Amino acid sequence: MLQAILDMLYPVRCPVCGDVVTPKDMKICSPCEKKLQVIVEPRCKRCSKPIDEEQREFCSDCERKDYHFDFGYSLWIYDPVMRKSISEFKYHYKKEFARYYIEKIVQNYGNAIVKLAPDALVPVPIHKSKYRERGYNQAEILAYGIGKELNIPVLPNLLIRNKKTLPQKQLSDKERLKNLQEAFIFNETAVCNYPRRLKRLLLVDDIYTTGSTIEACTNVLMRHGMEHIYFITLCIGKGF
Repeated sequence: MLQAILDMLYPVRCPVCGDVVTPKDMKICSPCEKKLQVIVEPRCKRCSKPIDEEQREFCSDCERKDYHFDFGYSLWIYDPVMRKSISEFKYHYKKEFARYYIEKIVQNYGNAIVKLAPDALVPVPIHKSKYRERGYNQAEILAYGIGKELNIPVLPNLLIRNKKTLPQKQLSDKERLKNLQEAFIFNETAVCNYPRRLKRLLLVDDIYTTGSTIEACTNVLMRHGMEHIYFITLCIGKGF
């Protein structure tokens, strides 16, 4: 009876169209799910971006940049459909969309993440001013959901965003890197009581565009003794 009441008060809404999903055990409308561009092979072995030539290992972006993270995975292409969905998730309090996102990440990459054997999941932080404005960090919601499903601990405060940066989408590659310099700091107190030494971490975020944010976080973590940094994101831009 309680579940029936909750279903009436808080019906599951589609993360694409926003309508109530039927049947009730689904998390997305079937026609809407078909609109999402799931990333398949061939893909870049570093950032997971689709590539046109099967014989190539890396995309042009990863070929010309000296990234320090090991590699990562992204689930969907960041097209207009996912742009709208993630915008609702981030800026309009549609936190329930995360249930579908997490389910698909675990279905597609759960085994791969377990094989990486990360010591913890680390959500990419947002500045405290944005946290006050939104009331939550979307990457943290994703990290906790993935961690619960795969039994991996989450360290939400290992990195702190101490600098309010300009929106990345307005900047060029060089401007993005400059914008993120010293934006993140390592929180020593977050690991002082951790039961084991941290060596392998999986960063969690919603969108990978040029890799500047993941790289900036990686550099901070490696300066503090981390040896292997991986990432998982919902989407990746195709045109970089």
